[in-house]
Amino acid sequence: MSNIEEVLGELQRFAWPDYVAFVSMFLLCIGIGIYFGFMNKSVSEDDYMLGGRKMLVIPIAFSLVASFVSGITLLGLPTEVYSYGIQYLYVSCGVIGMGVVMGVFYLPVFHDLNITSTYEYLEVRFDRRLRLYGSVMFAIMNVAYLPIVIYVPALAFNQVTGIGVHTITPIVCIICVFYTSLGGLKAVVWTDVVQAISMLGALCLVAIKGTRDIGGAGVVLERAWSSDRLEAPDLSIDPTVRHTFWCLFFGGIVYWTQTNAVSQNMIQRYLSLPSLGDARKALCIFCVGVLILMALCGYNGLLIYATYQNCDPLTTKLAKARDQLLPLFVMKTLGELPGMTGLFIAGVFSAALSSLSTCLNSMSAVVLEDFVKPYVKKPLSSSAINWIMRLVVVGVGVLCVCLVYVVEHMGTVLQLTMSLEAITNGPLFGIFTIGLFLPWINGNSALVGGVMGVIAMSWVSLNAQWAIASGAITYKTKPLNVEQCDYSFNVTTSLANTTHLGASAEDIFPLYRISYMWYTTFGASITIFVALLGTFVFGKNNPNKVDPVLLTPCIRKFFAFGSEKHMDAFRPDIPLQHKLRNDEVAL
Repeated sequence: MSNIEEVLGELQRFAWPDYVAFVSMFLLCIGIGIYFGFMNKSVSEDDYMLGGRKMLVIPIAFSLVASFVSGITLLGLPTEVYSYGIQYLYVSCGVIGMGVVMGVFYLPVFHDLNITSTYEYLEVRFDRRLRLYGSVMFAIMNVAYLPIVIYVPALAFNQVTGIGVHTITPIVCIICVFYTSLGGLKAVVWTDVVQAISMLGALCLVAIKGTRDIGGAGVVLERAWSSDRLEAPDLSIDPTVRHTFWCLFFGGIVYWTQTNAVSQNMIQRYLSLPSLGDARKALCIFCVGVLILMALCGYNGLLIYATYQNCDPLTTKLAKARDQLLPLFVMKTLGELPGMTGLFIAGVFSAALSSLSTCLNSMSAVVLEDFVKPYVKKPLSSSAINWIMRLVVVGVGVLCVCLVYVVEHMGTVLQLTMSLEAITNGPLFGIFTIGLFLPWINGNSALVGGVMGVIAMSWVSLNAQWAIASGAITYKTKPLNVEQCDYSFNVTTSLANTTHLGASAEDIFPLYRISYMWYTTFGASITIFVALLGTFVFGKNNPNKVDPVLLTPCIRKFFAFGSEKHMDAFRPDIPLQHKLRNDEVAL
């Protein structure tokens, strides 16, 4: 019987056709950046940040899908389904709900405003302090998120080639920084189109070949059913249950709406479209695309279980990290086909490059619009603007490479990412929701609510992650066994992945045990609740004097606005500093 090192050595057969397929994708991205940076002369600020607000619906929709479905989802979701079943996939109902909520309530407001950074809205609706708060929260979230984005595909590359994580991550970042800083949003969007097609092709390729090898989809579904991985929605109302239909639906709506409606990473693409109708079309295509990719990832998770049902590679440590499970399966399934493994890994890196370039482009917009322009005494020259935007991209890229050393010690990334994001995203979503729906709340109350939201979510999320890392809180997986392995392994690891809710978990403070799917909702709710209480201390705005363009359309009809002149507040020819500041009309 062979040992685990021999088996892994046989699987790691990344040959020259794989490297050709892998490198070709990077060269194509570089070529797109060079085209838009030099041939197309995309040097103006509006062109660099928003593509001149004349982008096309289909490329933007593909870009939205590619940007949101990072390598974290591409590798983390199959592992989630493999270990815990399809319960998480019911979040698709939340995705559909998000499309309705965003299209009706949030998108009409932001798309009709003449802004580049969404946090400009907070200054006009409240005051400059809220704009700075929003920008800082966005920057913190991005700096924490980006190292995870590039670390995950590096794990996949390490699994199939043996090349170290810290060798490939600087190369990926350099390529991404190059084409993002050179070509701006147009380069980002068109590379996203290539990367979205690459992702979809990679997932389909693995699903088709793996299904054929195992004997058909019927075998996959039969084995998934017998192991209880195919299951109806859990209708429990217990908020500490990791995945229930209610936390996936309601929590999913809030999480996905926050990510799409108020995050600069995503809203910047909607703002690049010429009309609200186009933005809504892109939103619909985005929802359909995400659902398709999630379904493919989920099916691949079931397929991996059907293949490894009697020899779990996580238990035997054939896959050294949970997020290396899919790459391991790819090596087994596609390894015999020249170039196919390279094509898949290129797809995984495509997801990472897309998310990374999106965040870098958005960071340059936020730093320029929110941290530089408001504090300079005279307008910046075009040359200065171009240098600032590009230096931000380079600086953040370097920082991300350094932080990968921290991320590699943090464990499974899918739940971790959503948990840490909620520290800033929940309160930030709460503030934007206050701005759109509660016109009587002023800047002082909103700021206190936001600060308290971040404090509360930091307390809950970090303590919960510590409890999980220490083993005080663990979650029972679906059946996994190693009864029929054809290689030897260290039996001391055999219980590592058959975890269960520890006996000491009941002693953990209840808030630390709530499902991570409630985190964004919890943070937003605290922010809104504290802001409402703050009105008793800081007073209220007169709702009838709040500019109606700053409110979601369904709220405007409930207030008798005093003057239609406010509707001009966001005309392009009116500088931001001269626009209406609603915190100045408090009662």
